[in-house]
Amino acid sequence: MIQEFKTFIAKGNVMDMAVGIIIGAAFTAIVTSLVGDLINPLIGLFTGGIDFTNNYAVLAGDVAEGASLEAARETGASVFAYGAFIMAIINFLIIAWVVFMLVKMVNRVKDAAAEQEEEAEAAPAGPSELDILMEIRDALKK
Repeated sequence: MIQEFKTFIAKGNVMDMAVGIIIGAAFTAIVTSLVGDLINPLIGLFTGGIDFTNNYAVLAGDVAEGASLEAARETGASVFAYGAFIMAIINFLIIAWVVFMLVKMVNRVKDAAAEQEEEAEAAPAGPSELDILMEIRDALKK
């Protein structure tokens, strides 16, 4: 059973998947920073500085007027955090757009590489050995 497990782990698909997960985690950190540190402040600038994250409605409990979402949750109040949900949707759409653009770029590079391979295969390789020998034979006959 251990040998079978070693064979399974040594297969290329498992290693490729592990590398993909590691790269995906690193990419997630980059995209999260892009969204949180660069794009969300721009969205706030265009919306008049509104930070959707702290928009909520109190369903039950006492919350001080103007308290942040975190403070409202700490009091134990039941809150409907629609602002955090809106920001999650915006973040998702931005991340999906970045991933789409990345995949589009990778596909473009793959297509260009495939075209180069096809051109290399389609290009004449020159005369074969048999063709050269036949030319020599014909030249000697003359």
